Amino acid sequence: MPTTRFDLAGRCALVTGGSRGLGKCMARAFAEAGADVMITSRHEDELKTAAASIGDGLPRRVEWAVVDLTRADEAEALARTAVARLGKVDILVNNAGTNLPQPIDQLKDDAWQTMLELNLNSAMRLTRALVPGMKERRWGRVIHISSVLGLGGKEGRNGYCATKAAVIGLAQASSLDLGPFGVTVNCIAPGPFLTDLPGKLLNDEQKKHFSDRTALGRWGRPEEIMGPALLLASDAGSFITGSTLVVDGGCTIRIL
Repeated sequence: MPTTRFDLAGRCALVTGGSRGLGKCMARAFAEAGADVMITSRHEDELKTAAASIGDGLPRRVEWAVVDLTRADEAEALARTAVARLGKVDILVNNAGTNLPQPIDQLKDDAWQTMLELNLNSAMRLTRALVPGMKERRWGRVIHISSVLGLGGKEGRNGYCATKAAVIGLAQASSLDLGPFGVTVNCIAPGPFLTDLPGKLLNDEQKKHFSDRTALGRWGRPEEIMGPALLLASDAGSFITGSTLVVDGGCTIRIL
């Protein structure tokens, strides 16, 4: 049956930034498909609540870990912890990220460094640490969460646009390194999903501007990321690698 191509029974997934928003929805999708899951964030209370929600009604193991991925040592320790607690990591979703808007002539070094560490460096470090096991098993899925702002620009989003474009380049290069071992590497570029991050950054007028730019005339619901993530994480997407899957409700097709 075609649905068996989406089956993740026996797989183990690590989703960073998994305590809310898109990360939580992707972790739930993997658990529903049969995978054991680990989620991370910096907030223990959110992780406990999210883990209970992700595993609700499912015979799946949902682990969690408090991690600050702006710290290299914690990112590297997370890879070891995930393997120790799950037994292996077959699916890595580098979802943790932040956006600290500042015009280029006002961009502070600490804001730039935070975005660089969280949005890009942590993805590299976790991928570097976990793909040897995937190569050995000759099966693996790495999914970086980029953004439509990794494909185009917006005023004041210098650090965010730069780092989200960089993970696309990272995916393209590492897909060539890992393809011979049965490991795929892809990006998802979400458009306007009304999660906590844009909810805090944008006023009502800006939110309407984004919804008006989409072909569907609305913001995405977080659960609408589940299908695309499951495609790239499963055998259904086994011949997709080095690609960026744009999930934006038609936002980027509008020229004017």
